[in-house]
Amino acid sequence: MRSSTARLMVGASEHCADLLYATGMFVPDPFVWLEVSGRSCALLSPLEVDRARAEARVQEVIDQGEMEKKSKREPAHPAERFLLALEALLRAKRVRSVAVPEWTPAGTVEWLRGEGIRVEVGAEPFFPEREIKTKEEITAITRGQRQAEAGMARGWEVLRAARVQRGGRLAWSGKALTSERLRGEIDAAVVRAGGLPARTIVAGGLQACDPHEAGHGPLRANEAVILDIFPRDQRSGYFGDLTRTVVKGRASEALRRQYDAVFRGQQLALKSMKAGADGAALHARIKEGFTTAGYSTEVREGRWVGFFHGTGHSLGLEIHEAPRFSAGKFKAGQVMTVEPGLYFPGTGGVRIEDLVVITRSGIRNLTRCPKFLEL
Repeated sequence: MRSSTARLMVGASEHCADLLYATGMFVPDPFVWLEVSGRSCALLSPLEVDRARAEARVQEVIDQGEMEKKSKREPAHPAERFLLALEALLRAKRVRSVAVPEWTPAGTVEWLRGEGIRVEVGAEPFFPEREIKTKEEITAITRGQRQAEAGMARGWEVLRAARVQRGGRLAWSGKALTSERLRGEIDAAVVRAGGLPARTIVAGGLQACDPHEAGHGPLRANEAVILDIFPRDQRSGYFGDLTRTVVKGRASEALRRQYDAVFRGQQLALKSMKAGADGAALHARIKEGFTTAGYSTEVREGRWVGFFHGTGHSLGLEIHEAPRFSAGKFKAGQVMTVEPGLYFPGTGGVRIEDLVVITRSGIRNLTRCPKFLEL
């Protein structure tokens, strides 16, 4: 094989979406993925070799122990054994130049350059094809969404069963119902459905006005509670993402109006999205509609109020993937969240989120979960 530029990744696929995308295999420790002239291989520890030969989507699986034997020098420290095996692999493949993704550890890049390997660190996505989901990927994402819906159903079940105590605090199963307890019930339901929960948001009252506040402490009747559930399908690693805003008891008239505005904003998005539609223009229309309805986005008393986040984002093997909702024109096969929100201390936070696939003529909504405010 003649010397050539290759594509190289070094990392653990349990934590790296690109490696999981390339191999389809969860590995907790760093390994090597190398592609030369369109042919891919994986260099793994003996612990993973047999499993990789059965599971990994590569043409060749190479035992790290065998490569270590081919190294021309002894490691200076135990961690260098892995790098020496990598150097031996590159030498065996006659590779002197590699392209690596931007997330590659600086220490690995510098070590390779020190070995005389030319390293090109790319700024663009290493697998741009991840943006357009295959039928199999959409099936996996749908499983993640069903797992989120199982968690949501359990959350509603507990809130409906909760009793209102003096002062408006909620109690369930003999104890105060806190964000932490309700999150535990939701997460357990997600696990039973086959998902892995990831910092599920259960935020009520003023906490719901901070979009990424996980929520803590007692929950209260007659206040908005944002439930945002984004589990990872255990089988595939693909995410679902689902948000609903509910009230145990009676919502104030101001909160009802705010909820209705968010609902209308989301409906505008769902009816307008299709391949070729401009995401930034649609986001601006939603925000303008909120302003017209009396919900301006601004800083009040040192904090943002109104609609101060994006309308949505793509997801897949990562919960937030490129492109964002406002990044350009939608393409058929993209999977997008649609999650406008309004946040005003004194009234509360409201966010409603569905997960959709972009098609040529519109969308296909992967979400079955109903939308209502009061439980």
